[in-house]
Order: sequence, then C-alpha cells, then structure tokens
Amino acid sequence: MKNKTIMITGAGSGLGKGMVLGLAKNGHHVIAGVHVWEQKSKLLEELERKNLMDNVKIIKLNITDDMDCLNAYSYDIDILVNNAGMGYSGPVAEMPVGLLREVMEINVFSSLEFSQPFIKQMVDKKQGKIIFLSSIAGLTTSPYLGAYNASKHALESIAQSLRDELHEFGVQVATINPGPYETGFNDRMYENFMQWYDDEIFFTSAEKIKDASKQLLENQFDPQEMIDKMVEIVPKKSHPFRTIFPEKFEKKCKEYQNAQYELNCDEILESKK
Repeated sequence: MKNKTIMITGAGSGLGKGMVLGLAKNGHHVIAGVHVWEQKSKLLEELERKNLMDNVKIIKLNITDDMDCLNAYSYDIDILVNNAGMGYSGPVAEMPVGLLREVMEINVFSSLEFSQPFIKQMVDKKQGKIIFLSSIAGLTTSPYLGAYNASKHALESIAQSLRDELHEFGVQVATINPGPYETGFNDRMYENFMQWYDDEIFFTSAEKIKDASKQLLENQFDPQEMIDKMVEIVPKKSHPFRTIFPEKFEKKCKEYQNAQYELNCDEILESKK
C-alpha cells in the first residue's frame, strides 16, 4: 500500500491520538491537528519515545477558529479524517437548547465547513477521501444522550449525501462508527449535565440519568482494538462506506433501526425503560 498524507482533527487525545501513532508507525505522513497547544507537548513526548517524529507534523487545529483552519488548508493531503467532536448529556426535553446548538456546531456544521476546501482540492485532483468519525450513536439512541445522538444522525446524512454527490468526481466518503470505548470521552460527556442540572427545577431524576450512564460506562471496550481497526481502514483504497466496530454492534444497530417501524407512538423499546 502506498503511503498517504493524512490529516486528522481532534488528534490530541483518545482515538484520534491513537490513529496518529498507528498510521505514523505504518509509514504514513500524518498531519495531527490538536485542539489546544497543551496537547502538542504530550503528543510530542509519545512520538519521540516511539521514534515517529519524522512522520508527523503537529498543528494547532480548532475547527471553529478561522486562523487555525486557514493554516490547515495550506497542506496538500490525500485523506481527511474528521475526528474532532464533543457532546453534552441530559434530557433533551429540559436541557438548554444552546447546548444542543453547540454540539451540532462542532460535530456537524464545523466539520462540514472545514471539509469543504479539502473537498474542492480533491475534486480538482479527481482523487481523495473524506472520513467522518461518527458513532453507533448516529444509528441508535441512548438515554440522555439525545444531543450527541442528534449530531451524529445528522452527520450520517451529510456523509451519505457527500458520498453520492462526489462519486462522479473521484472523491470517496466514508464513516467510521465506534461503539463505547474507554477513552474518557463518554465519562466526561455523561458527567457534564451536572453543570446545568437543578434538582429543584427539572422533572427528570438525576439518579435516573446517573443509572443510565452507569450502564454505558461500565461496559466500555479497550480502545486499542478500535484504533487498530481505524489504522487498517483509513488508508485503504476501497473499504465499506460504514465501518461499525466492534462488529457485533452492526447487527444491534440494524435491529434498532428496524424496531422503529414496529413501535406505536405510545410504546418504547424494553431496553429504554
């Protein structure tokens, strides 16, 4: 496989950071976009320890910052991996809608806006690939993660539209849909509802939210298996449009989607009770 030039957003932690290390180890040239400068120091330490400095260029890349984005557009790349993302937890019936707007802005609007200049470059070259880090949350829903679910469902639609529109220009589009991996992201997302929640005002029980989070957080997987899968998939010339991992979740996502056609408006799935 020919080595690629790959830009990764959200590369300062979690799955993004793991992708940087894995792809660089395999000989690819990686442009690692970190959200804040402090993340650069930690990533540099790992690169130096693993003798991967020659294969990685670290840039500050907040995808909502115009100056950061303009700098990123100066690079000629083969593949863009949109990994930057965030989330808020809490009941969508009661959460401040501004929080939902913020999640949509980062996970959907800014990811698309950041991608568009690279898409133009790829169209001009008649080759290239855009990958969106989605989630099984984009194909299902989980209690009190409605804001995050909504953003990933929207991202799925954006990716499918881009796939169909860009095919004639030789540009590939794909999603990667991880299950619950123990990177700290899920833990932080489920905790942050306490920033705005007020037991005396809201009708949703805080204990119910915590119970739902406990079910997810106690059943997370080792992120290395997901990182290894992404390192395998990202540089490939051809692979499935949607990569759900662990693979067993593909069946669960399909079952969830099919179940929505069977439910009445006064019913919910047993798993949601």
